[in-house]
Amino acid sequence: MDKLLEKAIAEAATLPEDDQEAIGAWLLAEIEAERRWDTLFDRPASAAIEQMADEALRAHASGLTEPLDPDTL
Repeated sequence: MDKLLEKAIAEAATLPEDDQEAIGAWLLAEIEAERRWDTLFDRPASAAIEQMADEALRAHASGLTEPLDPDTL
């Protein structure tokens, strides 16, 4: 086990049981979410996604897009 993970687990073990349970549930949910994302990205893109990507690239090449400005979101 990685030293940082060992340290985090040791620290979590000093917390009250309810907090330990919450941290455990959160960590397991994060691991499961990462696995789901990995599974999704391992699949080939669907025809609909590829069509949307092609349309977006054509719109960009035609000058119909604008740079993203996070300050205006």
